[in-house]
This record gives sequence, structure tokens and C-alpha cells, in this order.
Amino acid sequence: MPSKNKNITDRDASLRQHLLSMLTGGHAHADFATAIRNIPPTLCGKRPKGAAHSPWEVLEHMRIAQWDILEFSRNPVHQSPDWPGGYWPGSPAPPDAKAWDRSARAFRRDLKAMCDFVADPLTDLHSRIPHGDGQTILREALLAADHNSYHLGELIVVRRLLKAWE
Repeated sequence: MPSKNKNITDRDASLRQHLLSMLTGGHAHADFATAIRNIPPTLCGKRPKGAAHSPWEVLEHMRIAQWDILEFSRNPVHQSPDWPGGYWPGSPAPPDAKAWDRSARAFRRDLKAMCDFVADPLTDLHSRIPHGDGQTILREALLAADHNSYHLGELIVVRRLLKAWE
């Protein structure tokens, strides 16, 4: 984990606020809550014609990737899933009726943890992550925000194709 110096003042307060805004969405992009709201359970596992993924596959991919970014950022012994298969669910449909809600809760929990980590003035955004190969917390937060934004857009397109977007 990047070094934390309890005696430093937070010179990056504005940067932290911008990162938090990017992570939580809104503004020019849909936020997570809006993108997943009111998806009929019967459509969660459907791949519409012309789309590579179902809503379930997109949600679960987002959850796995965000978890991996978070854990890499804060845990020196974290092992990432195999690429690319470990970042996608094994089936287009959720394995059971509660899987969608579990995945959404886990996504929200990890997003909050990433936001808390970024918001902490003791987290050095700029130092290299010791167990990485040049990454910084700043880079990982931007990666999470970018990845989430991309796939939230994908989820909305899939919902439109399924006629499940207002």
C-alpha cells in the first residue's frame, strides 16, 4: 500500500473531489443506481440481438473488475482473476433469483470502499503502489471510474435493445 504520512496536509483535496465525482457518476453519465433500476428479472439473463452481453454479464463484469482494481490498490497479496475469463460470469443468466441483488450490493460496497480510500487525505494518490509495476492510486481510481462509465453505457444500450429502458 502506498505510504501514508499522518503529518501531511492534503494538497490534493480538489483532485480527490473530482475523482469521487467521477467514481460515483452522474453529471455527463448515468449513475449506477439509474442504470440498474427496474430491470425486469426475466431480462437480466437475455442477450439482445446484436449485443455481446446480457445485463447480468455486464453487471457481474463491472463488479469483478471494480473489486479487482480496489483490492490491487490496497492489498499487497491480492491475486487478480485470470484474464479475460475470470472477469466475466460463466453464463448469460444469473445463477439464482438473488444473484442480481447480491452483485449490485457488492458493487456498491466496493465502490464505497474505493471512494473512502480516495477521500482519505492520508492516502497518497501519487506514489507508486509498492506491489505494482508503476501504478498509483490516482491511476487505479481513474481506471475504475473509466471502466465503470464505459460499462454503464453498455448496460443502458443493452437495456434499450431489450426495450427495458425508459
